[in-house]
Amino acid sequence: MDIEYVRSRFKKHFFGTTGSVYASPGRINLIGEHTDYNGGFVFPGAVQQGMVLEINPNGTDKVRAYSIDLKDYVEFGLGLYDAPKATWARYIYGVCREMILRGVKVKGFDTAFAGDVPLGAGMSSSAALESAFAFAVNDMFGDNKVSKFDLAKVGQATEHKYIGVNCGIMDQFASVFGKEKCLIRLDCRSLEYEYFPFDPQGYKLVLLNSNVKHELASSAYNDRRKSCETVVAEIAKTHPEVTLLRDATFEMLEEVKDKVSEEDYKCAYYVIGETDRVLAVCDALQKGDYETVGQKMYETHEGLSKNYKVSCEELDFLNDIAKECGVTGSRVMGGGFGGCTINLVKEDLYDKFIATANVKYAEKFGKKPGVIDVVIGDGSRKLV
Repeated sequence: MDIEYVRSRFKKHFFGTTGSVYASPGRINLIGEHTDYNGGFVFPGAVQQGMVLEINPNGTDKVRAYSIDLKDYVEFGLGLYDAPKATWARYIYGVCREMILRGVKVKGFDTAFAGDVPLGAGMSSSAALESAFAFAVNDMFGDNKVSKFDLAKVGQATEHKYIGVNCGIMDQFASVFGKEKCLIRLDCRSLEYEYFPFDPQGYKLVLLNSNVKHELASSAYNDRRKSCETVVAEIAKTHPEVTLLRDATFEMLEEVKDKVSEEDYKCAYYVIGETDRVLAVCDALQKGDYETVGQKMYETHEGLSKNYKVSCEELDFLNDIAKECGVTGSRVMGGGFGGCTINLVKEDLYDKFIATANVKYAEKFGKKPGVIDVVIGDGSRKLV
């Protein structure tokens, strides 16, 4: 993202003033999908694409916000009943309210922001936006007294309470805690985390964007979460130690197979297996075994498509192309219902894979997939 462009837009819309500039990244997740809200493990990393904002106190009790990408301007107060109507502005309002609840004396400010995280690609542009404002508000009004853990929780609470998406913690955590050339294994129950160096020689990570837009606030996402909770409640009747699917085993799941719906059973089957796959990938990376990493990625896609049912025709097609081209690993990434596949590709296969995907996808769907090369970068930070 061009910082000077953001600064020029801020100066234009806010009377020649200048403020401080902050950035937060989007994220990829190598493996561990729909495990976060089940208390399991995820394995994300921050990317170089993200959100950049300029912010400056304005001496009032109002936030004056300009979305550069949407060319939209909104003013709103910081009180309990001042929520703006525009969804993009509710993210900022929600962050401010959550910071106030944590004791930060947020005052009115002017802000302009823009991002280069592709919308609908499953790279968590919303988490990048939340994290950027949480970090900025904490620095500007809170003397950095809110911990990085709580900044991630601020973003999550904003999704829950102001947007209506009952998301886990992974997206915001990766955006806040990202580290260049590292992936993060996060235990979503304890929030214990460990950095794993990720700079694979001879391989590239690339996203292929199906250009199918997903909407996580749709009932489908929350339905999957409810399925998981239903299975946990049934298992807990005989195994009270099970409070999240992360605690369950395949044997426990089989015990309740006849007591839950087939859809609920399949969702739980996928999640239990996915928790194991994350740990297997971490072990494989420590050994430099990228073939096993790729195999687990394909297994994840199969589970997301057939059991969790959050894939779509376009994503399955891109996954099939990856297999045909000999790509080491490929799977749908993000909440599903559209967005991207994430692909671990040997460098000498990269050009052929991209060319083949462009031709075959265009023949099938009348458009080329978007190609997003992934470079693992740093988390939330002040730039200027």
